[in-house]
Amino acid sequence: MLELRLVQGSLLKKVMESIKDLVNDANFDCSATGFSLQAMDSSHVALVSLLLRSEGFEHYRCDRNLSMGMNLGNMAKMLRCAGNDDIVTIKADDGGDCVTFMFESPNQDKIADFEMKLMDIDSEHLGIPEAEYEAIVRMPSSEFARICKDLSSIGDTVVISVTKEGVKFSTKGDIGTANIVCRQNTSVDKPEEATIIEMQTPVSLTFALRYMNSFTKATPLASQVTMSLSSELPIVVEYKIAEMGYLRFYLAPKIEEDEEMGGHQAEPAAETKKQPEKKPKTEPNTNGEAKRRVMKIDLDDEEEELKPKIEVNPKTDADGYVEVIGSKPGNGIVKPKEEINGEDEVMDVKPTIEKETNGEAQVMDEE
Repeated sequence: MLELRLVQGSLLKKVMESIKDLVNDANFDCSATGFSLQAMDSSHVALVSLLLRSEGFEHYRCDRNLSMGMNLGNMAKMLRCAGNDDIVTIKADDGGDCVTFMFESPNQDKIADFEMKLMDIDSEHLGIPEAEYEAIVRMPSSEFARICKDLSSIGDTVVISVTKEGVKFSTKGDIGTANIVCRQNTSVDKPEEATIIEMQTPVSLTFALRYMNSFTKATPLASQVTMSLSSELPIVVEYKIAEMGYLRFYLAPKIEEDEEMGGHQAEPAAETKKQPEKKPKTEPNTNGEAKRRVMKIDLDDEEEELKPKIEVNPKTDADGYVEVIGSKPGNGIVKPKEEINGEDEVMDVKPTIEKETNGEAQVMDEE
């Protein structure tokens, strides 16, 4: 039996609106410690990790570990039916095929419940190892969202560089270039407007702005965003959800074009096999004499099984002779062909005379 009661129902609505466009279907894992989700986008470039700890719920009951497969778009539609101040309750039975959402108004004068069918989603739980990052940047989430939106009108990628001077966002496109630098600022009156940079070594990585703009949909969840960067590791864009958990996005950095082409250059050569060259058929040397070949051998139906095998004798090919090997005497007629004006034509000629020689028949050309 699973039963979760969340007083701040709008929090769950914001979470779904943040990730529904990035992930279509996902499994929600429920355990005694909390309510979590981990899924990749359809292109397997970005990873979403959500955690809502059990302590953040007004009521939390989970008798045993449970995995619920849901379509996030449908779940977002269900949650849109709840008011911003409504209390959201999620219920599900062990081994059941549906989940129930219950919305209660603050004064409890209105209660609505919606039932949604669960899905059977086959997905692997990816382990995310803990890593030490070379640079960590904390800045206002609204400022980060505006930077990503502004740069996307110039180019498709953003280069995030962290140095002693601050964090620099750069892009390049057909219309020009853009650079935005945010310096460290801790002397403001409001902590949520501070920009804090912790750097061990300078870092510069390139990312797709399309994904960055998708991450910024989680801006309503938190006033600050944290970016953790390290060479050859995905960036982690984290939004803290009040005091009960977090929503993290992982995005792999883009590889420079010259490195990418260099890494893939050898692949087609290894996969493609060289096709053997087809040499044109060479005609036998006739020393200037007319070329003659056997076109066909007309046999009676009764002699079809005795059809002879014809081979060209390379020694006598120049003289225009062919040998019929392994044949038996019969009424076969050999018709040679002659080349006239470069085209092959079959001419009607008189039948040739077969001559028996020790059980083998020789076909002689008639002049």
